[in-house]
Amino acid sequence: MTAYNLRTGTIKDIRQIRELVISSWGRFQQELTEENGAQLLRSIHDENTYLRLFETATCMVCETEEHKIIGMVFLVSSGHPTDIYPADWCYIRFLTVSPEYEGKGIGRRLTQECLDNARNSGEHTIALHTSELMNNARALYEDMGFKIIKELEPRLGKRYWLYKKDV
Repeated sequence: MTAYNLRTGTIKDIRQIRELVISSWGRFQQELTEENGAQLLRSIHDENTYLRLFETATCMVCETEEHKIIGMVFLVSSGHPTDIYPADWCYIRFLTVSPEYEGKGIGRRLTQECLDNARNSGEHTIALHTSELMNNARALYEDMGFKIIKELEPRLGKRYWLYKKDV
């Protein structure tokens, strides 16, 4: 079995993180309208998307022995409310696994790392949102104890749900 290393991601990883997200999330473009697909691509190609997350979040990456990043996630600490998340919740953003490494437990390891990090940081609630495009991710989150709180307004023309878990 191949060993993968989990570590804290840094701003120096931004190129690899961006490439990973583009290769993984870009495939959903075909399931969106032309306008929504273009909006998704603009967001994931924009380096500022990742720079903003590095300002408020801890990044965790999973890499091969050759230091190729094959999975990553951002955990935004409480105190950074959005239209979805209250100020006293921390939340997971951009959990991503390279398509060629899916099904190897990397998403689960990264999610567990977020749960452990949240618990060790004194957080009380961890949340995330995901869409009907991400059925494998939804099954993972539900298996790990996340519960749907509500359905959100559609984004990119797709159904989205807010999940949370007490830590």
